[in-house]
Amino acid sequence: MTTTDELPYPSGWFYLARAPELAPGSVLTRRFLDEDIVLYRTRDGRLRAVRPHCPHLGAHLGAGGTVRGENLVCPVHRLPFAPDGTCVGTPDGPPPRACLEQHTLSERNGLVLAWYDPEGAAPTWEVPDTAHAGVVPTAAWSTEVRTHPQEIIENTLDYRYLPVPHQVDVREVDLANAQGPLLHTRPRLGPDRPPALRHRIRADRTFLMAGLGYLRVELPMPSLGLVSYLWAMHTPTGPRRTRMLVATACADLRGPEATGASLPRHGLHRAFARAMLKTAVGKVRQDLRNWNTKRYEPRPRLAVNDEGIGLFRHWARQFYPSS
Repeated sequence: MTTTDELPYPSGWFYLARAPELAPGSVLTRRFLDEDIVLYRTRDGRLRAVRPHCPHLGAHLGAGGTVRGENLVCPVHRLPFAPDGTCVGTPDGPPPRACLEQHTLSERNGLVLAWYDPEGAAPTWEVPDTAHAGVVPTAAWSTEVRTHPQEIIENTLDYRYLPVPHQVDVREVDLANAQGPLLHTRPRLGPDRPPALRHRIRADRTFLMAGLGYLRVELPMPSLGLVSYLWAMHTPTGPRRTRMLVATACADLRGPEATGASLPRHGLHRAFARAMLKTAVGKVRQDLRNWNTKRYEPRPRLAVNDEGIGLFRHWARQFYPSS
């Protein structure tokens, strides 16, 4: 194994869409692994994802397919498919024996995730919700990266790398802690902020990795009464191709019940999330040259203080076939 082209697709949960993109009755096409995936929401709100081609005569269900009531309707021959995937009729007679192949989905914090396992096994774990209920991203940005998802998320524990392009000091407050498919770490970054904020914002971020496609960063700001969230999600779309989404949100640290929800307060949350996103995207752009040109080293020659990389590599093995 010498390049990221030879890393297989890892198992786990991977981002496909934001929930507001899938209103009842909508149909959406996304790239997932080596093919398209068609998402739709029934009129009563059920979310479904299916393989893209109609089993009747191969029409692409995302190229003009519609939702009629609870059924997804083929754009060419108008065959309706029920939420369980079975064909339930034709315009002029009984239905053929046809069924759509479905993907397993999960909605977490307004994000739609799809499950993948190379053996087709059902999900064995879930992505945890945020501690603050009801938090959903209010600002987002995405880009294509020419690398494998593991190469992107591994940067989180590369404390030698982060100070170089981002000009920040990094100190690990708590050692990385692996718990099954979840990996927690708490580094202290900074100060990389305007002087007026350096003493007002505690820079101890809590990082949660849930598999190789999901990273969530939580930053409490007690002096402002706020907590911010950043999501970085990495969806494989082909060999050495990854779609990366960066999304942000902000909420009241003590919850809306304690602070009282108000339009000015919501406006502050959205403005702060937009500012966070702008900063995060600027840092991602600094990383793109490295990600787009580096190769995967299956047996890296690690140096002193590279323990985080070794721990990460050991943890990541569980998402690949044992062979």
